[in-house]
Amino acid sequence: MIGIVMFFVALFMLLFGFPVAFTFGAVSIVFGMIAGIYEAIDAGETLLDGLIYGEEMFAFMPHRIFSIMNNTILMAVPLFIYMGIVLQKSKLAERLLESMGYLFGEVRGGVAISTVLVGALLAASTGVVGASVVAMGVISLPVMLKYRYDKRLATGTICASGTLGQIIPPSIVLIILGDVFQVPVGDLFKAALWPGFFLVGFYILYILIYSFFKKDAAPSIKLEDNSGTKSEQVFNALKAILPPLVLIILVLGSIFKGVATPTESAAVGSVGAIILSILYREFSFKMAHEAALETVKITAMVFAILIGATAFSMVFTYTGGDAIVEEFMMALPGEKWGFIILSMIAIMILGFFIDFIEISYIIVPILVPIAEAIGINPIWYAILIAMNLQTSFLTPPFGFSLFYLKGVAPPSVKTMDIYKGVMPFIAIQVLVLIILTFLPEWFGISQAF
Repeated sequence: MIGIVMFFVALFMLLFGFPVAFTFGAVSIVFGMIAGIYEAIDAGETLLDGLIYGEEMFAFMPHRIFSIMNNTILMAVPLFIYMGIVLQKSKLAERLLESMGYLFGEVRGGVAISTVLVGALLAASTGVVGASVVAMGVISLPVMLKYRYDKRLATGTICASGTLGQIIPPSIVLIILGDVFQVPVGDLFKAALWPGFFLVGFYILYILIYSFFKKDAAPSIKLEDNSGTKSEQVFNALKAILPPLVLIILVLGSIFKGVATPTESAAVGSVGAIILSILYREFSFKMAHEAALETVKITAMVFAILIGATAFSMVFTYTGGDAIVEEFMMALPGEKWGFIILSMIAIMILGFFIDFIEISYIIVPILVPIAEAIGINPIWYAILIAMNLQTSFLTPPFGFSLFYLKGVAPPSVKTMDIYKGVMPFIAIQVLVLIILTFLPEWFGISQAF
């Protein structure tokens, strides 16, 4: 039971705002020592022997850290982050939103639809949730508020569209899950495409239905443009859309066709992002340097959490916590379905309070061996988890997208407007998750090995 107590202590400390990586590391050391002392007392030995046992438990930590640093799958993480930050600094979102706005602005709910489509393009080209939400919050939100869009529809659309980077490849979540599940990241990217497209389609369908029945919520607007005729506007829009689209095809196409590994494609994407910034006349060595610094900060945070999580999972396994969880899960009624439903509910609830990285490195490694024992297809289960983790960005009170948007929203937009606005989109995500759970063949995925 020491491992189970350790898990809840760590969760409790996270809720109080302690840094994630240091929380996992400190809790694992304390409970590792407690486990060593307990083992010594049980064997009739001294307290000093117990402390030695606890210390010996961490003897292989340097080797574990070294293997993490040499993991070729995780090398794609900083490269994709750098690619996303460079594209964000190249004002890609601004160009896409302006272009999509001219194409769909005259449709009822057109600016909101444009925001969803741009969110999908940004997800496939940058994959950085914070950058997408902030960019669309700065550019799209003022336009929707100016034309008297319903605040809840406007904020909910921006938050939900910004989180598409969690499921639409190239996704950092999928790279991390590929490492945890030990499955090819390219296979996860392929499997995630259709669920991502379904989600985009459901978002647009909801906006159209909402604006049809509540006509004042999303009026059609005529955006001012001095670029000439309608055909010239369409040409300018395509000119803004095609370059990032070509980059997406190069990055994902090379992975799907087996020409390059995700790490190699991430490197190509980073170079492609630099080339696009040159074409957009936004490139400077200062911009490239700032993007590199931000990439280092984000990557360091991810790997620090991973090292803390590695220590945590090691102690959790040593103390028999994984065996207790496995025994409990295997005893559930409904076998496979009981396990899937309970694990999805647990991940969704944890998503209210902790980040996707912690869930991926702490909770998921406990569930993977059980899924293998039951005979669940790891690709399908990983996509279920990824879709579930996407919801964690939207769920109040700690959804990161909500904070990102609130930080750039005008004072007239209250926090409660954002909370209420994301609720329908959370429901849509849950609906797609349920469809993916019970009808995976719709997405070309099998449930079993």
